[in-house]
Amino acid sequence: MSMFSGNAATNSHQIPTMILGLDDAGPRAKRWTREEYYHLGKLGCFKDEHVELIGGEILVMRPQSPEHFLALDRVCRCLERVFDGQYWIRSQGPLSKSESSEPEPDVCVVKGPPEEYIDHPKTAYLIVEISKTSLEFDKTIKQSLYASMGVPDYWVLDLENRQLLVHRVPMADANSPFGHRYQRVKTITADSQVFPLEKPAAMISVADMLPPKK
Repeated sequence: MSMFSGNAATNSHQIPTMILGLDDAGPRAKRWTREEYYHLGKLGCFKDEHVELIGGEILVMRPQSPEHFLALDRVCRCLERVFDGQYWIRSQGPLSKSESSEPEPDVCVVKGPPEEYIDHPKTAYLIVEISKTSLEFDKTIKQSLYASMGVPDYWVLDLENRQLLVHRVPMADANSPFGHRYQRVKTITADSQVFPLEKPAAMISVADMLPPKK
């Protein structure tokens, strides 16, 4: 839910009681649903903030650095060359698999055209997260979430180490945050190539997705 606009609630009577997270047992952590998440957005609670609903928690994401934005553009252009008009390359668009999570991956590939989607897509053929400060989060929480959504191909573009982490074969794992993880994880260096599972004949250079070295 990127950059909600609107006026934030300023009076106590405007703040929904659900935001307090209180019951007869005393203070507790509040787990949010998509419906509540949207309601808070309409109230302007996330004004000028980029937030995501992950596992019932509302997370405030860091602003995009120039390096991140450039990588985002390069990844989109690489995937647009590979996938034809039957696919939709979505940049930072929400996915809504469950009532407790609505992630906004940096790039995802879904079956198109866009007009087929009345609601957000529930899964994707390929997801790419562009990572630097969020690397550990993307390798753990996000990878488990995407595995639980049945995403067959999940890539983490590691800007710091200039490499691509390719996650494939989602499987159940009770010890993972969302009860799933990827069975296979492969590191691909900048001087190598990768192919999307959905387009196995199409090779993409990892260097073409990375920003130029400073």
